[in-house]
This record gives sequence, structure tokens and C-alpha cells, in this order.
Amino acid sequence: MGKTAFLFSGQGAQKVGMGKDVAETYPAAMQVFDEANAALGFDIKQMIWEGDDETLMITENTQPCIVTVEAAILAVLQENGVTADVTAGLSLGEYSAHIAANSIAFTEAVRLVRKRGKYMQEAVPLGVGGMAAVLGLANEDVEAACREAQEAGAGYVAPTNYNCPGQLVIAGEKAAVEKACEFASAKGAKRAKPLPVSAPFHCALLEPAGEKLAGELENVPVGEMQMPVYTNVTAQPVPAANEIKNILVKQVSSPVRWEATIRNMIADGVDTFVEIGPGKTLTSFVKKIDREVTAMNAEDVASLQAVLEHFGK
Repeated sequence: MGKTAFLFSGQGAQKVGMGKDVAETYPAAMQVFDEANAALGFDIKQMIWEGDDETLMITENTQPCIVTVEAAILAVLQENGVTADVTAGLSLGEYSAHIAANSIAFTEAVRLVRKRGKYMQEAVPLGVGGMAAVLGLANEDVEAACREAQEAGAGYVAPTNYNCPGQLVIAGEKAAVEKACEFASAKGAKRAKPLPVSAPFHCALLEPAGEKLAGELENVPVGEMQMPVYTNVTAQPVPAANEIKNILVKQVSSPVRWEATIRNMIADGVDTFVEIGPGKTLTSFVKKIDREVTAMNAEDVASLQAVLEHFGK
């Protein structure tokens, strides 16, 4: 019998109305939304369910909103006896993975990621940084395109998200990102397109945000992980509870090694992946990495019920 992994999506998957049908159907999910309201001191339900795209796109709003939806869906799975052997999250999703592993309490995590979002936005003024997805090119060629852009004097740019074969995201100063896209296209990339983000995540420009986050983490209690949490920083399980805070600080400005994470999970015996949260991005990445494994997502009542049925619940 193979192992099951819970995966949690990151920023970019957010949409107005996410999680509403789940909360209205399952009291365990609604309770999580109520806990988020109390922890944050404002009506996050109103922001997510009746707000607008612009408000939801602001990073310090996006992060607690996504973590709340993921924790709410997770609560329903747990209540119904669906458990995982290991867990991981893409970028922001790593906090939800720690919630799943009981190493960080939900109310602590949701407050923390609101501040994380604020610090990440403050680290690079709006319009200065950018990100782009490069499709259909080998990792080495994308890395070379970034180096060439820097050598051409365009500024700082680096690979940041190793998502799946043929998909690598780059980030840095806007002009450098644009120049790297030109070099990548010349090398044969199918597409090199800017992403609609408000900051250049997971690169060295975000180090000041990590320093501020370290200060916040000093006040956050961290417990033993009830299951292995694979971190974006190394693509391996976090070695011990006393490493969690250091890794979360590094994670802000380190590349996300997602493809390696999934490959390491499969090597460790995982054959079933359940993506929890809005969208199906991680499910599609898993399928591109290995077609033999089972990958499904839980984002609304219909997909959540399909997951419960899969596990015989």
C-alpha cells in the first residue's frame, strides 16, 4: 500500500467565493473561517466571499485568505478520517502543510502569513520587481538566460520556481526579467510570459522580508511535526522542529524546488497526492512529473466529495 501526500497550493490560485460552498455544507469548515475572523480581527469571510479581485490580490490579504480556505477544507478531510503520511505546500502552502502536521496552530499561522505578505510587498516597491513563467525550455537554458541578462547589465534576475518539467518561473528586477525572457525565447522557449504578481517572490530581493519574518516567528510556538513536512528550500523533509523557523525565513528568498519535492516523495513511497485549496495547479504539476501516480484536488464540495469517496468515506 502506497503513501498519501497532502499538497497545498500557493498564491495565484485565489478567487472570490473560494471555500464558500464547503463552509456552508460542512460545519467543521465554517468553524475555521470563524477562527480566522477572531484571530485576524476582521471579517475574512466577507473579504473572500463578497469582496473583489483587487482586494484579494493584495499580498497581505491573499496569504491569510488562501491559508484559511486550505485549513477549512483540511478540517473536513480530517473530520472524515482522511489522513496523509507526508505533506508539502508550494510557497505560501508550506504554512498550510505545517497546520496539517500540527507543527503550527492555524490561528498562529493565519496571523503570521498576513504579516509575511505585508513584509514581502514592502521589500520591493510596486512596479520595481517582476516574475515570468518560462515554458518548454530545459532548466539549464533558463538559468543561462538569467545569467546572460545580468551580464548584459539589465539587473538582478534568477530562477525561483522549479515547478515541473519544462516550466520554470524567474523573478527579479522588472527590466532584467524582461531581458531574460528575450534570451529564453531566443534559446527556443515555447513561451516566456510575465506573471500578474505584485512582488518578485522567492529571490534574493526578498531577503529583507525574511529578516522581518524572523522577528515575528520568535513569538510563534512551534511543535513536533506529526508527519514529515517537505520544504521548498531543500525538497526534503524538515529535519526537526527546531529547524522549522529558520527554514521558513530562508523560504521567502529561496527558490521553490517543487519538481524535486514531488520526485522525492514518490521515491519515498507516495503514490497518491491530494491537492487542498483553490485551483488544480499542483495536480497538473504532479501529472507532468509522473503520470503513474494518482493526483486529485479538493477545492469545492464536488471535488471534496470525490476525494472522500476515493478514500471510502
